[in-house]
Amino acid sequence: MTIPAKVDPAKLTGLLEEAGWRPAGGRRGIYMRYLPPEAEEAHARFASLVVPLDIHAPEFDDVMKSALMQIAEDRESWTRLIYPRLTVDASDEFRFRRESAAPSGFIDWRSGERLIESARRTLLAGAKFFLGPDRHFVNRHGRFASRYLDEVLMGQTAPGSYIVTAYAPPHAGISLSAWGGEMSQLPDVGVAHAREVSKAVVRAVEATAEAIDHYRTSGSLSGFEAGVPRGISYEMTQALLGIAANSDGADITVEWDSSSPGSTTETAHFEFRGSDADPLGKAAVRLAEDKSSRMVTMIGRVHLLAKKDVGSPGVFGVEALTSGPARKVRVRLADDEDYHEAIRAHEEDLALQVSGKLEKEGNLSWLYNATVIRTMGHVDQYQRSRPVRNIHAGQIDLFGEDSDQPPQIPFPRRPAAPHQESPIDG
Repeated sequence: MTIPAKVDPAKLTGLLEEAGWRPAGGRRGIYMRYLPPEAEEAHARFASLVVPLDIHAPEFDDVMKSALMQIAEDRESWTRLIYPRLTVDASDEFRFRRESAAPSGFIDWRSGERLIESARRTLLAGAKFFLGPDRHFVNRHGRFASRYLDEVLMGQTAPGSYIVTAYAPPHAGISLSAWGGEMSQLPDVGVAHAREVSKAVVRAVEATAEAIDHYRTSGSLSGFEAGVPRGISYEMTQALLGIAANSDGADITVEWDSSSPGSTTETAHFEFRGSDADPLGKAAVRLAEDKSSRMVTMIGRVHLLAKKDVGSPGVFGVEALTSGPARKVRVRLADDEDYHEAIRAHEEDLALQVSGKLEKEGNLSWLYNATVIRTMGHVDQYQRSRPVRNIHAGQIDLFGEDSDQPPQIPFPRRPAAPHQESPIDG
């Protein structure tokens, strides 16, 4: 139970009205009386709630405690709408919703994990955009985005369609420098206000949603290219792809905390369909392209994982499930966020779509500076032909068909690469 002395009466009355409680009189500065949602006027005197307003009154704590206990009798409203926002400082609320066929308040485990991961990526992508637009950030601005995420709280999921809630404090200061220092201790010097970063997240989601609408009517991906200055990026398309893919409908809603000075009352709401995964996936490939090199996109099965060194994005092996320029490749990632997706695809036998710069080193094919576009269906859904391969004398067939175990030899490394990965059983 919240400590009554720490409850702001103005904030509590605002949350009550947002939750459907109706004002029913009172005395200015002394107390307010409220009727619960859908209460009949005839029963007002029995069902009404008294909220004390004078924090200096000697009976304030006792009356506030009684009020909170009465509000908590409606457990759903209390735990979902009132308590989370009452117990923290002012907070802007992000709600990531995904339709679920499971019973009310539940979702299948894997879909729930993906929704939480996609919500996290959405916040990170928007925070990176706050420092400046880019087609593909890779690891740029990653530390700043992580510092913003460190200020965000995750709330309790709501019943019905599965909802992940994030609370971002508008007044928090996010250091622009990884070291902080004396400058960050001065007001408005060396820091960004979390509210402004949250607004950047919303602008980036809005630009991407508009590009999706443009694709629906025109079939063109030009809206994604044109929207890069407004926050569209590979990272944002990837995040929203995870929310929309294989869903029966999903949306993101943002409500700004009304108790914060200068708050806007306008709620941001963006809807997505399962069919939006197609343009988002295509846009992700385009935004990740390096025009100066030969970029290749392939769909394959993750058949080996390399031990990920600290500070290294990671390496894994992919066996192609569709026709392409190489049957098996080693993938050296550009962004360590993608390594977790490769692990998931390996564990669940899902096909993985990856894009990167294709290079041949000896008898090995590599995708450098690669990105994971998305996980596809189960690998059994894909048919591929196995071409006859000629292994010349003296060559080592690193991907021989007779063994499921990768050979225990070091991965080749580029001269500039600081780390070397050791393959493990995939």
